[in-house]
Amino acid sequence: MTLLNEAQATAATSLTPAAFAAAEAHSAHNYHPLEVVISHAEGAWVTDVDGRHCLDMLAGYSALNFGHGHPALLSAAREQLDKVTLTSRAFVHDQFAEFTARLAAMCGKDMVLPMNTGAEAVETAIKVARKWGYDVKGVPADQAEIIVMAGNFHGRTTTIVGFSDDADARDGFGPFAPGFVMVPYADLAAIEAAITPNTVAVLVEPIQGESGVVIPGDDFLIGLRELCTRENVLFAADEIQAGLGRTGYTFACDHAGVKPDMYILGKALGGGIVPVSAVVADRDVLGVIGPGQHGSTFGGNPLACAVGTAVIELLETGEFQARAEALGQVLRDRLLAMVGKGIVGFRSRGLWAGVDIDPAVGTGREICERLLARGVLAKDTHGSTIRLAPPLVIAEEDLHWALDQLEAAVSE
Repeated sequence: MTLLNEAQATAATSLTPAAFAAAEAHSAHNYHPLEVVISHAEGAWVTDVDGRHCLDMLAGYSALNFGHGHPALLSAAREQLDKVTLTSRAFVHDQFAEFTARLAAMCGKDMVLPMNTGAEAVETAIKVARKWGYDVKGVPADQAEIIVMAGNFHGRTTTIVGFSDDADARDGFGPFAPGFVMVPYADLAAIEAAITPNTVAVLVEPIQGESGVVIPGDDFLIGLRELCTRENVLFAADEIQAGLGRTGYTFACDHAGVKPDMYILGKALGGGIVPVSAVVADRDVLGVIGPGQHGSTFGGNPLACAVGTAVIELLETGEFQARAEALGQVLRDRLLAMVGKGIVGFRSRGLWAGVDIDPAVGTGREICERLLARGVLAKDTHGSTIRLAPPLVIAEEDLHWALDQLEAAVSE
């Protein structure tokens, strides 16, 4: 049988088209997924319904920093499943104290407010910042302002998309909440000019992931820390994608040696098993929230805390930060060699890269489809850019193999 006939025979017996169609039939089309239906995963590899193996170079937008099914995380989850999974915060459970104490210590802060999804954590940070502004800074009632960045991505709630400049996220969902002032990303002068007596916080991603892994100079975060301190404004860092080992440090802010007033965490904090998010800050900030003023039935549940504590234990070893740094250099060197050969540029930090595809060779979506055909999973953004963010457990030879496939895909 020829290779062409083999490919035709495989296509004829594939379970993927029917499984993909079934998944699309009764679901809202709020995503445009690649045509792959995953049934099993381990480490950096997934297997689809046809038994085809693919290398995961997206890692759930950094939710899977520790890979699929990390043994320590699965063990923590399984052990907790046999005990208690949910109490609500009306009662205290025996996993809560350790999780909050260890997360606070890892961040160098006093207090933790646990939630579930990243968007919930951002919403929590917005509420905390406003409450702090009224109770501590003395901003007049309902006049609090938060400075946000152009190109931001903090989630998809109506409040959050109201201060997005992404038309797909924003258009058709108004009216929007007031109180947000947008400035160009990483423009210190613009932030300073936008600060008024009613400014309570600057909300910023230390690296903008959805925009294509846009990385400011370290002097921006240093300057922002100084500016917020001088002007009595909270520095709220959305580390949901950038944090927890992805960039070679525990937090992306660590590259600049700065500490925000509020860490906003999510994704990898749940180990790819359960949604876990949190706002972490000192007592003079998070202490403004009292009983009945904020909450979540599932936030800080026993299963989430058990998994979250296991994630913190992994990060405390420093192994994953070191892997991200070392393999990130491999990623950078390989991408640098591709510039001018189907790639017009890239930005990377740690094991995370935004790669700009030469429009002459295809769109970002088309390159991701070619990569899928070669057994690599990646995701496009903003037309011509693809994001690479493999699990931090990826083997170096597998990383090289994935980049070989990228090199081939942009040469077709």
